[in-house]
Amino acid sequence: MSRGPDPKRPRRPLAAAVLVLMAGLLLTAGLACAGCGSAERPPPAAALPAALVREARSIGRGPRFQPPAKGPIMGPCRRDLGPRSGVHVELFAANQVVLVASGIGTRPPLAYSEGRISKARCYGDLVTLEPTGVVLVRRGARLHLSDLFRAWGQPLSSRSLATFSGPTSKAVRVFVDGRAWRGEPGSVPLSRHSEIVLEVGPYVPPHSRYTFPPGT
Repeated sequence: MSRGPDPKRPRRPLAAAVLVLMAGLLLTAGLACAGCGSAERPPPAAALPAALVREARSIGRGPRFQPPAKGPIMGPCRRDLGPRSGVHVELFAANQVVLVASGIGTRPPLAYSEGRISKARCYGDLVTLEPTGVVLVRRGARLHLSDLFRAWGQPLSSRSLATFSGPTSKAVRVFVDGRAWRGEPGSVPLSRHSEIVLEVGPYVPPHSRYTFPPGT
């Protein structure tokens, strides 16, 4: 699941994590990432599918778009990560991407490898190891979107999405696997390989799938 820790290696800046996120967004659309990490430039927008271009949004700058993990651990905090199921969560506010923080559900000291958490003192029932929106849920744990936001330390309701809120009683839109969710946002189950999109503000065409890391 994770690479071996390197205690002498400094934590990489957010830019490294952003590259991981952008690669993940391309995989969401089912595109192959040829030459990732090489000096080759990515294909121009005109070469990408029109649907992907319509769905693309820039990552917002500042603390409102990058709120840190500061919530409690969900479930027991165990030394080993253990088998996990992947869920992908995307947030959009003010027509930009809100990063789901890395380190949710973990406790320091933390070790990093290539911008990803490779070792923590312990891990809860749900964790994020990098800010790509991939949430790793312990096998057998029955958790919901409300549990993720509680562990993140951010609000979630029909009006509030992390550091953003809307003007009406049903401002937050939720999509699961590309389909509109009619219940409360927090009631969405964190089911294996779900693609969950939350939006407040201008409409963003939601992704319906995500290519998850092997083993999740």
